[in-house]
Amino acid sequence: MSKKKLLIHEVFRKAREDFPGKSTKNGWASELSDHFENNLKFMINEKTFMRYYDACIRDNKDVNIKDMLILNKLSEYVGYKDFNDFSNTFVKKDEEANKTTVKITVDEDEQSISEKFSKLNINITNEQHFKMPDFIKQNGLGIIEMTLILTLVTGNVLFSSSKKMSNSSSYSLGFMSGMAPMTEKKYMYWNGERYIGTDSSYISPGIDIVAMDAHKLLHFKRIMRKDTLTDVNSLGKTWYSKYNNEVEFFTDDGIDPDNGRELRKTSSLIIYKYAGKQKDSVEFEE
Repeated sequence: MSKKKLLIHEVFRKAREDFPGKSTKNGWASELSDHFENNLKFMINEKTFMRYYDACIRDNKDVNIKDMLILNKLSEYVGYKDFNDFSNTFVKKDEEANKTTVKITVDEDEQSISEKFSKLNINITNEQHFKMPDFIKQNGLGIIEMTLILTLVTGNVLFSSSKKMSNSSSYSLGFMSGMAPMTEKKYMYWNGERYIGTDSSYISPGIDIVAMDAHKLLHFKRIMRKDTLTDVNSLGKTWYSKYNNEVEFFTDDGIDPDNGRELRKTSSLIIYKYAGKQKDSVEFEE
């Protein structure tokens, strides 16, 4: 399930909790529209919510939301900082989450492992719908063989360090991916804020994989804190994209990965109107 589709499911799941007096799509959509306007200070039309519901929940399809501000506000409603935060940290908790239980029994002659670990249960939750191969279910495997298989199938080291990886760290999917510099990867993908290197030509539905461009990987980023932009730190150093009357700023020239629009050089008027402190005397029409 794509992150956007999963986000819509979470929005309506929370709506059922927040508005117990409502039991229909129309009722939830109406309450959500009012809630967003009154509490999040952001307008999303009632019909828009109904369209999201029909696409993702009724028809089990993806929804094409290109406006990152809408995605950020929907993510904020379900308890996340923004859509990037939701995409990186959300774990589906209900019983629809794909889960496989692997039971490993240590052979009696493996004296190096304590009897306390003679039965080890591993719960694997994986968005790409990992399923245990039949030959593993039918044949007993030792600890070493099972560890290697799980590592290869999931594309990650099973027993990794317990040290929490910083959210600002960039890493890609793939076996032992962290061992090679990002610029040496074959591909990259846009995560809403920056490009991430990967050796895989497929990550998940809704994520476009493109050929590696080392310059873009290192220098092209979305500026998440627009309120920090000023003439001093931004003129000649930033570019912008305008879509549906929303402006996003970037650290390099190019194309907005979310809507395909060509970026333009940031001017002082654009900064004052859409980013930093506004000038009451400035009236600007693009």
